[in-house]
Amino acid sequence: MDIRIFAHSWLADWNHGNAHFLRGWARALVRRGHRLKLYEALPGPWGDWSLANLVREEPLAAMATIAEFRATYPELEVEFYPLGPAGEVWLPTAVRGAEVVIVHEWNRPALFHSLAKLRRRHGFMLLLHDTHHRGQTDPDSLAALPLKDLDGVLAFGESLRRLYERRWGVRAFTLHEAADAEVFAPGARTGEREGVLWIGNWGDEERTGALHEYLLQPAQRLPGIRFAVHGVRYPPKGLAELRARGIGFHGYLPNLRAAAAYRDCAVALHIPRAPYAGALPGIPTIRIFEALACGAALITAPWSDVEGLFQMGTDYVLAKNGGECTAMIAELNRDTGTARRLGNQGRARILQRHTCAHRARELEAIVADIAGATGNGVGQGAMAGSAAREGVVR
Repeated sequence: MDIRIFAHSWLADWNHGNAHFLRGWARALVRRGHRLKLYEALPGPWGDWSLANLVREEPLAAMATIAEFRATYPELEVEFYPLGPAGEVWLPTAVRGAEVVIVHEWNRPALFHSLAKLRRRHGFMLLLHDTHHRGQTDPDSLAALPLKDLDGVLAFGESLRRLYERRWGVRAFTLHEAADAEVFAPGARTGEREGVLWIGNWGDEERTGALHEYLLQPAQRLPGIRFAVHGVRYPPKGLAELRARGIGFHGYLPNLRAAAAYRDCAVALHIPRAPYAGALPGIPTIRIFEALACGAALITAPWSDVEGLFQMGTDYVLAKNGGECTAMIAELNRDTGTARRLGNQGRARILQRHTCAHRARELEAIVADIAGATGNGVGQGAMAGSAAREGVVR
């Protein structure tokens, strides 16, 4: 298939947790024989907000981070595009010959509207890729999009998929995120071992209470275990609370270096934002995939795996409260054999079900499903090509 994907950023990952999956997924699609063109906006001298903030906040690391992305993903060619009138002139040429156009949700509404008009003219399949909780927490921002003019929505959880169909009457498909299991993989330790690792942003008060219960309190109760935190957008009060409990704060961590951090820890923590622990159950977000792919022993704060993506107690352990989390951290730091077995099983689960290659095949099936319902020939070509590559007779 000829596929165009518009993402907020491919080059930058500052406060952009979707960068991991988008990159790995795109490479998996290229390896399956699809022709991809990848785009991100360049509204200012340093790009859109992730790239602009990366350059402004991390000037010494920015160029190295971008170079590392290009070296790791040489298959991915990224083109910047202008906004405004210049973008309107550029866009028809960019989508000429496209069979499938995918737009990640962190793009401006004007882009969706322009592509919806071009879809009617050129006949490509137009899909929204949603990897956020705005459908629940900020529905007006999605109502501003031309949802009725889309061929479908790729939602990163069944609860979000149902929300699109129930609230907006849009055909939607579940496409979870997944791990690039080549980049995120077990390996030799690269630095000083941390007892506990948490990678994530403080957030917009979406998990402040959970951070206190599952990170700050255990650190205070376990002074003999080293805690390390990576992330951005931490308020002064939050930084002071980390320092008061002896937690090492290390700021921005390029996503491609997160794998080494997971390999260097005894225990990894996952603390979901409130929407994923409540109104939108079953959405693990990328950090679970990352930690398990690296073979880390993972402890999570409460979330409901209603879709059965993993096996609790085998792939990871869930702490019901801060006291349980503290006890689990102490136990896994002491019992390295159990921690190792937990990490090995988590890695095996990723390889079995949750790699970017799995999601590339799932996209092919979704495109074929939509094409079958609409009479578009795109899906037939996608599935025939997939069958030929895999030696499958359909």
